[in-house]
Amino acid sequence: MLVRIVHMHFTKEHVEKFLEIFGESANSIRAMDGCRRLELLRDIADECHFTTVSHWDGVAHLDQYRDSDLFRNVWGRVKPLFDQKPRAHSMREVPA
Repeated sequence: MLVRIVHMHFTKEHVEKFLEIFGESANSIRAMDGCRRLELLRDIADECHFTTVSHWDGVAHLDQYRDSDLFRNVWGRVKPLFDQKPRAHSMREVPA
C-alpha cells in the first residue's frame, strides 16, 4: 500500500475554484484502478492550505493515474491556482 500526500497552498481568491475542481473530479480519481481512498484535508490555522491523502495499491497504480488524461486535466486546471510550490510525498505504512 502506497500513501500519497500532497500539500497545496492557494491564494484566497482561488480557494473556491480549487474546491470546485476537486468536487468535480474526486469520484473519478477514486474510481481509478488501484485507488483505495482519497481525502481532502484543510488546515485549521490556514484556510488556504489543503492536503490530499490518497491510498494506492502500489507505485504502478499511482503512476498509471499520473499518466492519465484525468490527471493531466485536473492538474492542468489546479496548477495555475497555486501561490506556493506544492509538496508531494509517497509513503508506505510501517506496521506497529
